Amino acid sequence: MTTFVNIFFLVFAALFPIVNPLSNVPIFIQMTHGNAPCVRNVMSRDIAIGGFLLLLVSLFLGSHILVFFGITLPVVRIAGGAVIFIMGWRLLNQGDNPIEDQPNHHETSGLDQSFYPLTMPLTVGPGSIATAIALGSQWPIELARFRHLLLEIGAIVTGLAAISVCVYLCYRFSDRIVRVLGRTGTNVFMRLSAFILLCIGLQIAWDGLSTLLGLPAG
Repeated sequence: MTTFVNIFFLVFAALFPIVNPLSNVPIFIQMTHGNAPCVRNVMSRDIAIGGFLLLLVSLFLGSHILVFFGITLPVVRIAGGAVIFIMGWRLLNQGDNPIEDQPNHHETSGLDQSFYPLTMPLTVGPGSIATAIALGSQWPIELARFRHLLLEIGAIVTGLAAISVCVYLCYRFSDRIVRVLGRTGTNVFMRLSAFILLCIGLQIAWDGLSTLLGLPAG
């Protein structure tokens, strides 16, 4: 049981601050403002499930997939950071009234955004994917002990599931969070989140470039 708890908290503590779904709530609201509440609910579920599967695959198979395609982690960071930077820049430079309350009559129009860009790279981006891959590279030694195999896998899956539940709850009740903040507070929070997203994208890309060039990251 101690092993289960330790691995659970290792996975959760390493990935949750990077995923950080609460900070993405204003951006989620902005990118889905034209959709009906029922569509947002479905999207919240799809994002949580998609994010869980992305992290799970990254953790267990990510390093092998990169080796198969001949891709290195620094390149993943550069490409993913560029995508996040562009998304943050677009959100930061939108109009003065980013949040609108009128629903879209085409209730399925937002479902095609559930995976891209809402699941990846907004919720599960290159930072969390790279972290999951790094964590996964530690498991082969531990998993070689067959009697602990199911326990460790269960702890990893539970940790990822806990993160996904947090993502679902934050997005599912994003409208209530926005109501608490108010229109002005939401606008400020959204702009701040977009700026942070832009900075995160730039930092991730710089970390990857620094690694490739042999420069000190920072």
